[in-house]
Parts: sequence; structure tokens; C-alpha cells
Amino acid sequence: MNKVTVLVKGSARVNKDNSWQANSTCTLIESKNLKIIVDPGCDRKALTQAFKKHNLVVKNIDWVFVTHRHLDHSSLIGIFPNAKVIDEESFQHGSHGAIHKNIIPDTDIKILQTPGHAPRHGSLLVKTKKGTIAIAGDVFYWTEKQKQTIDINQPDDFADGNFNDLKKSRQLLLSKADFIIPGHGKMFLVE
Repeated sequence: MNKVTVLVKGSARVNKDNSWQANSTCTLIESKNLKIIVDPGCDRKALTQAFKKHNLVVKNIDWVFVTHRHLDHSSLIGIFPNAKVIDEESFQHGSHGAIHKNIIPDTDIKILQTPGHAPRHGSLLVKTKKGTIAIAGDVFYWTEKQKQTIDINQPDDFADGNFNDLKKSRQLLLSKADFIIPGHGKMFLVE
């Protein structure tokens, strides 16, 4: 059975000068004998500390999945010397909500196309003992000052995609998952 561990809880805030400071949630998926990192982020210190805490070694990571190419999610792709990278170029074939299987061989992990925050965005569905977990990237995220409430109509201040697509992606993940790991914020139960 797959195991999912949040290594770094993502954070995002708007500074006084209206600039953003953000680092994505970084998640480890263990599937059979494979180790998969989702959205390694941009905070090397936080990721290094998480690797030490969980007795992980960067050279032992098999795959890195990037939900989208915003730098707060993708900057540290290159620190995994032996990992194969799955990004938007790998999974962007088909329509909104299309499910891609077997991109990560020997697993039952599903990749869903979830555009909206970015035109090319993907999320993962991972079956675990406690239920199906969606690793959603920025389909869902909250800044440090926002209350983490589930609202498919919540505005996306940093999107470069399409808001109608984002609402469809939010609804899709809410319909398929028991738990969702957002791009910034803590994992939540879908009720």
C-alpha cells in the first residue's frame, strides 16, 4: 500500500510591498520500493531538515513530480541526481480532468490534469490505507493570513491560468479524494 508523508508544509504570504514569499508543500510518496517527491519547492534548508528527520537521501529518490512550473514548487528539482522528472511536458495530453496512468511505472498512482492556477497543472491521486489522497499543488492553497476553508470560488491572486478551469479542478479533486494536500497549507479532510 502507498504511504504519503508531508515533508515540508508549504507557506505563502504577501509582503508589505505586495511581493510574494512562498515555498510549496513537499510530499514524499513511498510506493512499493519507489520514493517519489512531489513539488520539492524552493527552500533548500527546510527540505534538507525534512530529509534528515525522515532518514532520506537525495540520491535515493526515484522520481520527482512537479505539479506546475512556478518557482516556489520547482526550483529544487535539480538536487535529486538519480531521479526522473515528471512535469507538465509528461502529462499534458488530453482534456481537463484526464487521468494518466503508468507514467510512474509499477504504481497505481494517477495523474489528473487540473488546470486553472496555471494553464498546465497536474495533481496526483494516491490510494493509501486511510483513503485516497490528492496532492493538489495550487489547485488549493492559502496564504498565512487566510483561514483554511474549502471554497471552490475562492479567488486565486497568483494565477496565470483560467479561473473557470480552476473551479472545475477544485470540484474534480473534491469528488475524487478523501484528503487533499494543498500547495500551501495543511492537509485537510474532504467532507
